[in-house]
Amino acid sequence: MRRQLVVTAALVLAACLAWSQQPAPAQPAPAPAAQQEVQKQPQVKSQPEGQAIVAMFQAADPDARIKAAQDLLVKFADTEFKAIALQMIAASYQQKNDFENMVVWAERALEADPKAYHPMLMLATGIAQRTREFDLDREEKLVRAEKYAHGAMDILKVLPKPRPDITDEQWDGAKRDFASQAHEALALAGLARKKYDAAITEFKLAVETAANPDPATMVRLGAIYNLAGKHDDAIAVLDKVMAGAEVHPTIKQFAQAERARAFQAKGGAAKPTAPAPSAQAAPAAPPAAPQPEAKKP
Repeated sequence: MRRQLVVTAALVLAACLAWSQQPAPAQPAPAPAAQQEVQKQPQVKSQPEGQAIVAMFQAADPDARIKAAQDLLVKFADTEFKAIALQMIAASYQQKNDFENMVVWAERALEADPKAYHPMLMLATGIAQRTREFDLDREEKLVRAEKYAHGAMDILKVLPKPRPDITDEQWDGAKRDFASQAHEALALAGLARKKYDAAITEFKLAVETAANPDPATMVRLGAIYNLAGKHDDAIAVLDKVMAGAEVHPTIKQFAQAERARAFQAKGGAAKPTAPAPSAQAAPAAPPAAPQPEAKKP
């Protein structure tokens, strides 16, 4: 996915840290009635603890971030940043594609903070992605993934913004992008059940809900349209991806391949499209669209 949870989590949580370290004003002015309320932030209790927290957020790679977060938890057992540290460990394991450890630490984060939506989204997406049609416990896993996705969306509906200097519009946009991730997890659950219409509905919601729609999600939507035999719909959404000026070339390659499948299924050759630019650096983890399967008669 383009929207790596570890990145978005770090941005939001780092914002919380920055605000928690600011001295409180002697006479705080009340917020205007029109503004959203602000989340209560964890507080740093000592300079050494603050340094340990900064080290966690400034770690250069997932392994260093995991070590720094674990050091914080060991050295400062009463830290108010416990849930955040656990989330950072889970997100780092997700970045390393270590699903088992991601699940362990995400569940620990939820034990520390049952309203933490970041680990809910990690669990919802990870479980749905790894569930297969013939898994004996398929339904149990998919119901669990859906529970996490719906739980995250319910929390996001009423969650105050993390800092007062973040505008209501910025926070609303961030929440829409997080909700989009939840819809994508629900779409993956539908795909695992081969309920293509349900998957299409959720992928469309993932695109329409997002403040900044993810082209990779649009490619996945096009792939599911193909699986469902809705090739004209697939071509329409994939053409939008191909026309995007800032869409990464790798994502355009997936879109072009899926678009060609749609035309082949319709019995014709794909119309040529402009080649994607090659100067842009490749993403760390290019998103792969689902591969089409032979439709049963």
